[in-house]
Amino acid sequence: MSDGLPIPVIITRMVQESPNVTTIYFDQELSSLPGQFVMVWAVGIDEIPMALSYPNAITVQRVGDATTALVTKKPGDKIGIRGPFGNGFAIHGKTLAIAGGVGMAPLLRVGLEYPDVTFLLGARTAEELIFYDVLSSACDVRIATDDGSAGYHGYVAGLLSEINLDEYETIVVCGPDLMMRSILDILENRNALEKSQFSMHRYMKCGVGLCGSCCIDPDGVCVCKDGPIFTGHMIIKSELGKYHRNAAGLKEI
Repeated sequence: MSDGLPIPVIITRMVQESPNVTTIYFDQELSSLPGQFVMVWAVGIDEIPMALSYPNAITVQRVGDATTALVTKKPGDKIGIRGPFGNGFAIHGKTLAIAGGVGMAPLLRVGLEYPDVTFLLGARTAEELIFYDVLSSACDVRIATDDGSAGYHGYVAGLLSEINLDEYETIVVCGPDLMMRSILDILENRNALEKSQFSMHRYMKCGVGLCGSCCIDPDGVCVCKDGPIFTGHMIIKSELGKYHRNAAGLKEI
């Protein structure tokens, strides 16, 4: 894909992970690192960034026109793929992975492909927990739900009170901005920022650092080109959890 154009892939399977989340498998495996992303073209609608949950799959939460177009497709339909883009997670030694909601997608392969991983998995309800069964067969998984319908009653950050961070060499995180900010602050307070890596997600138009739509304050780094994986030290003073920008680049609190 060196010419930067999307290639057509054929959907082979659609798996409903939760009421609003679907994994879409396609007929080509992409050489990629866990944490990298692709630009997915829903023809006639839009092109959007999606993490690779498997080398041949994306996991999509239905939230708008493009994602609705994707999750309503059927095996045999085609979508366009550009990438993979960005960096991936750098995994060393015993690893703690922390995921919230569909933030599980870029972290899934960490739990499946690396040894000695502890996974903290959070969702609003038990019904919205995704990938629990496949993960629990590969690593130690601990769950939290906002409503207490499964596991710890509360946000996934609350599970950190049970974790000795000194035991881990790598900490990887992905989820909603407010969840990641709370984890970031906890890790800073517990002197663990130096071993943390966060998967950032922003609105993207190009995927290669040209349009600037995914720049983050205060340093102006592009999530697509300089990320999407950033260390905790790189984003501790960033906009994460404070505000984001919409498709027009305007701040939204």
